[in-house]
Amino acid sequence: MSAPRRVLVADDEPSLLRVLTFLLGKQGHEVRAAEDGEEALRLAEEFRPHLLILDVMMPKMNGYDVCRKVRGELQLEKSYIVLLSARAQAADREMGLEAGADEYVTKPFASAAFLDHVREIFERIAGRDADDDAMRGAA
Repeated sequence: MSAPRRVLVADDEPSLLRVLTFLLGKQGHEVRAAEDGEEALRLAEEFRPHLLILDVMMPKMNGYDVCRKVRGELQLEKSYIVLLSARAQAADREMGLEAGADEYVTKPFASAAFLDHVREIFERIAGRDADDDAMRGAA
């Protein structure tokens, strides 16, 4: 596996937060956890994660608002954002993508499949970063 990636997981459901934090850490990632939207935003600013996994419905600030602020105020355009939600309506998904999320995943989901998906995300990020480096070298 390549160098460890920084991952921020934000969810107000303690069991899911513990499981994702543990499993992502076990894969070698540097993981920070937040229980509400305000804490997620603060950690995103300090930690500058490669990947943010944000629950949509959190106390103090919802995942949509955190996503907007991460993209706008924190200028973390290269960070990959996955919104998690029990809401599976097309309008909810659309709102998440309009807020700046790269993906919208509905709960419940299989942990193993989600971890495989995270691995794929990091492979895409590595490819994108390599393309960016090549473009800078050509300029």
